[in-house]
Amino acid sequence: MSERADLKRWLPISKKEMDMRGWDEVDIILFSGDAYVDHPSFAAAVIGRTLEDAGYRVAIVPQPNWRDDLRDFKKLGKPRLFFGVSPGNMDSMVNHYTAAKRLRSEDAYTPDRRSDMRPDYPSIVYSKILRDLYPETPIVLGGIEASLRRLTHYDYWQDKLLPGMPFMSQADIVIYGMGELPIVEIARRIEQGASIPDLRDIPQIAFTIPTDEVEEKEDDILLNSHEDCLRDKKKYASNFRHIEEQSNAMHAHRLLQRVEDRTIVVNPPYPTMTTEQIDRSFDLPYTRMPHPRYKGKVISAYEMIKHSVNMHRGCFGGCAFCTISAHQGKFISSRSEHSIIKEVKEVTKMEDFKGYLSDLGGPSANMYRMQGRRLKACARCLRPSCIHPDICPNLNADLSPLTQIYRKVDALPGVKKSFIGSGIRYDLLMHEYKDPKLAKAAEEYTEEVVSKHVSGRLKVAPEHTSDRVLNLMRKPSFELFKKFKKAFDRINEKHGLNQQLIPYFISSHPGCRGEDMAELALLTKKLNFKLEQVQDFTPTPMTVATVIYYSGYHPYTLEKVYTAISKDEKDAQRQYFFWYKPEERPHIIRSLQKIGRPDLIEKLFGSTPPGSERKSPTSRKKQEKKGTSHKRKPPRSVR
Repeated sequence: MSERADLKRWLPISKKEMDMRGWDEVDIILFSGDAYVDHPSFAAAVIGRTLEDAGYRVAIVPQPNWRDDLRDFKKLGKPRLFFGVSPGNMDSMVNHYTAAKRLRSEDAYTPDRRSDMRPDYPSIVYSKILRDLYPETPIVLGGIEASLRRLTHYDYWQDKLLPGMPFMSQADIVIYGMGELPIVEIARRIEQGASIPDLRDIPQIAFTIPTDEVEEKEDDILLNSHEDCLRDKKKYASNFRHIEEQSNAMHAHRLLQRVEDRTIVVNPPYPTMTTEQIDRSFDLPYTRMPHPRYKGKVISAYEMIKHSVNMHRGCFGGCAFCTISAHQGKFISSRSEHSIIKEVKEVTKMEDFKGYLSDLGGPSANMYRMQGRRLKACARCLRPSCIHPDICPNLNADLSPLTQIYRKVDALPGVKKSFIGSGIRYDLLMHEYKDPKLAKAAEEYTEEVVSKHVSGRLKVAPEHTSDRVLNLMRKPSFELFKKFKKAFDRINEKHGLNQQLIPYFISSHPGCRGEDMAELALLTKKLNFKLEQVQDFTPTPMTVATVIYYSGYHPYTLEKVYTAISKDEKDAQRQYFFWYKPEERPHIIRSLQKIGRPDLIEKLFGSTPPGSERKSPTSRKKQEKKGTSHKRKPPRSVR
């Protein structure tokens, strides 16, 4: 294939590639903080291909240089309809900094992991540059950074409350959540001659308007103003319950929040995408590869997912520290079996595919096709989680469709084995279902996964051992994890396998105290775990846990909740993960004595040798320099 024909398989990223198509102008130009990977797990590719499918000429400018003469912002000229801006698949501050606020040395979404290819807050930086250069051209902002910052939010890296992104950025419209449906409607309306004010009824967008021009509707929810939130942390906390409930409601209300002399308006979201709609998005003509510009360079996030297939969107877990439902929604949007099998077949044709699918999953791997039996009940429900504090009796948690897909995929020519790399909710597996069909399906699924779809190590996320902390996290009791471990060990023994269970844990989560971490160390020791997959809690916008971290109040009860804030408090909690390291022993012993739990010293270490409480020259400083031992993979489908 000639270079000209090959390049035309991707959306154009240069004037040369526009000329190849005979284009002197494009309809929409997308600016992205990530490298351009033409794959359904990368935001710019999805939005670009969606607009292309709707009949528009689209170009992408990946990782533009914002430091020089801004030639990257000028090279393709002005689009006929609008600019689209996305900071990338991750919030830029999470991408750039550790939980200890130290600058990361690598960026998984940049060629060769360079860490200097995007600014902090590209949503703001890119949109301001475009507004200065092209003051009359509409700017539409999307992506997870803008989505989760759409209203007053706590920014951990600046350690202060910031107003919503519609106010902070120079964008005319902010799309929140998954953007395929609103972006096409915006393009269609602008093409028909609509002005920005004419677009303000489109679902799933946010924008600002002068407060004296707001026409309040009867069912609008007026949040505490940004200025009130600055004055009173409890008012900021009380806002969040409304924000979370309306983000996850089947029939949501419009949210209004005043900032200075303007009001941020957040329209209710589109209904959850149907199977036909999500199939159409995943079936677009992606090359599934990075643009040829990056030949010979490694894009880590792509390497991680290139041989994987995402089967659904959304998550009804509602974990207090997680942003998935805030961005993708609580209700599950599942692809058809036909669409999934079709994509797997495309993966098997890739030159470097050796027969092993790295992941056949989703945000939570085992929520595929799950929904309420009676959708009328779901329409009235405002619970943020369908499985906490217990599994909703209205939830059809049938795992048999998923088991069938696994078996059909593994039977395809060219597939040797498919792994489940996404997180698995073991509470959906270990629940005592009253319906025998659901119980049998859960048992069969568990055996199928453990015996055939684990690459030696299965990662699950109990997150903690204290039921009190787990309740704040909206996670199941640790007793369920123990039950799952027994099932995992039994299945391994039955099939003659020697596989490991790798649990994730978090320290310093709101509500967690030093004694909770000490108990965590003791319980995990009894289960023979030497923890690897651990992290210090990182406050990110639009989560219950972050609201508690900043305000000190739980947004649903407005009761005070203790949170470790200082570096010393956080270090004191994190050290318990590493009880098995000799250099940590003296620090842990002193901490246990300080909190009045000398009983745990012998349980953790046995009899304590004299002098073991002295500080030893250790690698502790190296660990602190490193920040957090954070090994979790980048989000796989956030846009």
